[in-house]
Amino acid sequence: MPQRPDTQDYRALFLGDVPMMDMRAPTEFLQGAFPSARSLPLMSDDERAQVGTCYKQRGQQAAIELGHQLVSGATKQRRLAQWSEFARLHPQGYLYCFRGGLRSQTVQQWLRESGIDYPLVSGGYKSMRRFLLEELERSVAHAEFVLISGKTGTGKTRVINQLSRSIDLEGLANHRGSSFGQLPEPQPRQIDFENTLSIALMQLLAQGERRIYLEDEGRLIGRLYLPEVLREKMGHAPMLAVEQTLEQRVDVVIEDYVLDLGRRYAALHGEDGAQQHSEKLQQDLLRIRKRLGGERHQEISALMAEAFQRQWQDGDLSLHRQWVAFLLENYYDPMYDYQLSQREGQQLFHGDRDAVVAFARQAS
Repeated sequence: MPQRPDTQDYRALFLGDVPMMDMRAPTEFLQGAFPSARSLPLMSDDERAQVGTCYKQRGQQAAIELGHQLVSGATKQRRLAQWSEFARLHPQGYLYCFRGGLRSQTVQQWLRESGIDYPLVSGGYKSMRRFLLEELERSVAHAEFVLISGKTGTGKTRVINQLSRSIDLEGLANHRGSSFGQLPEPQPRQIDFENTLSIALMQLLAQGERRIYLEDEGRLIGRLYLPEVLREKMGHAPMLAVEQTLEQRVDVVIEDYVLDLGRRYAALHGEDGAQQHSEKLQQDLLRIRKRLGGERHQEISALMAEAFQRQWQDGDLSLHRQWVAFLLENYYDPMYDYQLSQREGQQLFHGDRDAVVAFARQAS
């Protein structure tokens, strides 16, 4: 393998989705990482804790010696084999630790001794994370955002997914954005969400155009929050409004929250998936009980329970359509009208999904 120099070109790493192996301990990786990185730690969490304690009590040299004792013999050979395999599969990749210091240098040296020259990222995770935060602010300042707005169920995400110069914020957040939008798979950590968003913005802007389409979102997508600098600019961004009939909107909600979500729960939980899906929607409904009012909540809850029973018996979705339509008209539509009144951006166009997609493509 030809020798390549270490790098500080963080922009090239992220623009190219360059594979990287992360030498930090597993807990550090879980607290924040990059989309193209794989956790291949030098030390386990327990080993790192032992070395840290030794460093505090006996100093750096003693800590280094303990680290070499802990990662030796069969343990060292097993991890070296994993690093070597990564280097073989990703000959243009890099390795890094937290600051580009002792851990990554140690692994780099061990690889070199085994005949593999593999470069590291100078400055490590800390410098790359700082770069992405600064780049996020630069990207937001430079971009010209256009929001895809519309009432719940109009299929705004479907529009986003048909536009090449777009970022699916809900996709990055692994959440559908509404009170019922939590998916059975967990959301990423806030740091990971910010890292992925910054990279996505950087990659689109590197293509030379400034216009980027985003779905109109509030401050929160599930438990994740939009960076303040982005949220502030979105508050003034122009909009394309998606308009669909109530019946069409009910179709979208049924597909997303009854059928697709049901399939996800069944895939994860087997025979228990259907019941867990039903219970999940009841819990979501309970969270908006205060705004609905107690009597309305009870009526919709009973209708939802009956709808699931009928669906399970013969596949009939008609009762699902009833509670969905009620929530759209009496809960989501008034909330959308209020939120729209708080937006300062100009409405550039309105129409159904196909018309909005066509307008956006022509404008680009």
